[in-house]
Amino acid sequence: MAKLSSINKNERRKKLVKQYAPKLAKLKAMANDQSLDESERLIARLKMAELPRNANPTRIRNRCEITGRPRAYYRKFRLARVMLRDLANKGMIPGLTKSSW
Repeated sequence: MAKLSSINKNERRKKLVKQYAPKLAKLKAMANDQSLDESERLIARLKMAELPRNANPTRIRNRCEITGRPRAYYRKFRLARVMLRDLANKGMIPGLTKSSW
């Protein structure tokens, strides 16, 4: 089980990303728009820099839904390898079986 503070920190980041997503998208579009004047594009980049760091989607860490483990994460199942194996052996994941030959 991951530290509760790490899990909560990641959840706060997810909220901030959701809150600032429209503003970030608008500023990013302005900064990349070649038809705008260079000074307007620079102002858009400066405003993007003023946004909170944790409002950036790259700061979100993928974590296991059950344990919060940040490593060995399978996106398809949203689980870490340890829990994926445990649940698969118990037959709790439909369509997933342990291979044997």
